[in-house]
Amino acid sequence: MTVRKTSLMLSALALGLATQPLLAQDQQPLTFYGVKSLSGAFASYGKYAEMGSRLAVEEARETLGRDIEYVSLDTEGNAGRAIRKVQEAINQDGGRLFNGATLSSTALAVGKEVAGVEGVFMTPAGADELTGSECNASTFRWSVPTYGAIRETLVPLIEALPEAKRFYTITPEYVFGEALLDNAKAVFEEYGVEHVGNSYHSLQEQEFSGYLTNAMSAAPDVLVLLNFGSQSSNALRQARNFGLNEQMDILMVWSAGLDQFEELGAANVDGIYFGAQYWHEVDTPFNQQLVASVREAYDITPTYPLAADYTMTRVMLEVADASGASEGPTLIEALEGYTYQGPTGEETIRASDHQVIKDYYLLKGKAEGEMEDPDDYADVISAGRSFVTPEDSPCQL
Repeated sequence: MTVRKTSLMLSALALGLATQPLLAQDQQPLTFYGVKSLSGAFASYGKYAEMGSRLAVEEARETLGRDIEYVSLDTEGNAGRAIRKVQEAINQDGGRLFNGATLSSTALAVGKEVAGVEGVFMTPAGADELTGSECNASTFRWSVPTYGAIRETLVPLIEALPEAKRFYTITPEYVFGEALLDNAKAVFEEYGVEHVGNSYHSLQEQEFSGYLTNAMSAAPDVLVLLNFGSQSSNALRQARNFGLNEQMDILMVWSAGLDQFEELGAANVDGIYFGAQYWHEVDTPFNQQLVASVREAYDITPTYPLAADYTMTRVMLEVADASGASEGPTLIEALEGYTYQGPTGEETIRASDHQVIKDYYLLKGKAEGEMEDPDDYADVISAGRSFVTPEDSPCQL
């Protein structure tokens, strides 16, 4: 397999605004809301997402010369609390620009609230419904959905491991996990490999020994982890403690990238396959700039949530400024079909369903002795773009 790389020029207006017609500038202050899981089970994710949005806002204040207010809404990893805070921002403060949401259930609910007032909401959540059966005019999604994440990890792995014919899945029992599992089953059937079993677990589960015992009993060639965050980290640690990595290959379809690898350590990452929305070593002009900016601002290397929320915030603010609108059909129309230079190369917001078309990566973890620097945890094995065609999508905007 080969890695596709794109070399693109990065102008002063890095998002490509100079190539598109601009409407009259609206110099009214912009208020931008970050919907982040700053506490609760996904607080580690939310911390970096918050850093990304804040950095993008700070840069936009300088480059746009605009008064931009940034307000954090802590979801606490709970969809109900997220909705109440978004409703308060909309009804009490007139909020119209939102981004974030870690969980798909939260993103789906927030998107409906924002659509009710013709605002704009961009999210990195993964459920296919966001730009599929439950799409709406106000919701945009930066991350590759579960359909693409599955196809850009399972398909190249099946091709790379022709002797692997038996796959076992471990799945969180909620909308995101179900979407990953449904897409995985479709790939198994298409490529003629056997799905020898699945274990469901709750969103609160952190003890996976029973599920791993079930997996061992099924004797798969590949164990596929369809969970996310601390749950996938704990499942992987426990799998290695059981010695499963010596009996089968292990794929974590939806990793958090660098942040998760640092938490796991090289000993747990070594030899494991990971899917990733973003990887800091990808050679694109925007990504090089992002890595440099984050290291200067925070003295760290950007993680996936930081890169995702930075990119979404930057795109929304730049387009709001350029279009002369901060809400409603004018801003939505300006975002539709918009092409810009992003961390994965040229990225386009598809007008038909508001899905950003971008790469998804398959990584393979390195042994500690193979790492060229403290952040060099993995190699990119493949990169590609898999999306449901507009004709096949249930989204009708």
